[in-house]
Amino acid sequence: MAKELRVLAGRLARRLREQAPPGGLTWSQLEVLGHLERDGPATVSKLARAGGVRVQSMGATVAALEAAALLWGQPHPTDGRQVILSLTDAGRSLIKQNRATREDWLCCAMETRLTAAEQDVLANAVELLRRLSDA
Repeated sequence: MAKELRVLAGRLARRLREQAPPGGLTWSQLEVLGHLERDGPATVSKLARAGGVRVQSMGATVAALEAAALLWGQPHPTDGRQVILSLTDAGRSLIKQNRATREDWLCCAMETRLTAAEQDVLANAVELLRRLSDA
């Protein structure tokens, strides 16, 4: 069951990504925007740790997002060597639009491919999947 769940979760993630292509951005850049939207402002170091990449790599990703006016930085209040990064309104809008597109596809797929009873089963499974993801 664990293997099948892993495979299905990966397949669903790929299908969701297909529904909202990055629109000129890389998936890494979209992940950074998503992280900032979910968890709030962060430094490049914090984003690098969250993304499992080197600070230098994250610096290049952040620079591209700043150039696209999707995020902006302000000096860290206590550490002048660091910058706190936040989403711009354009970055926030892009993330919301991307998520809405994926959620619309998933909602439509559930409504057209699953019976009402199957949708109830899936709704109950969501809590179990949440508990697994928090483990």
